[in-house]
Amino acid sequence: MPKLKTHSGAKKRFKVSKNGKIKRAHAYKSHILNKKSRKLKRRLRKAGFADKSNVAQLKLLIPYK
Repeated sequence: MPKLKTHSGAKKRFKVSKNGKIKRAHAYKSHILNKKSRKLKRRLRKAGFADKSNVAQLKLLIPYK
């Protein structure tokens, strides 16, 4: 079986946790910050987890992480 290539965009955006969940950053936090509330910006700083419907596809994109 040949080796799988890691998707270079995915390896920059996703990490695999110790339990096998896929961590990701929240979107919409880098621009137009004066319209967003302080509470929202604080929440968006923290990492989130990928939805379970996308996990199988993401694991193919980052097979060796």
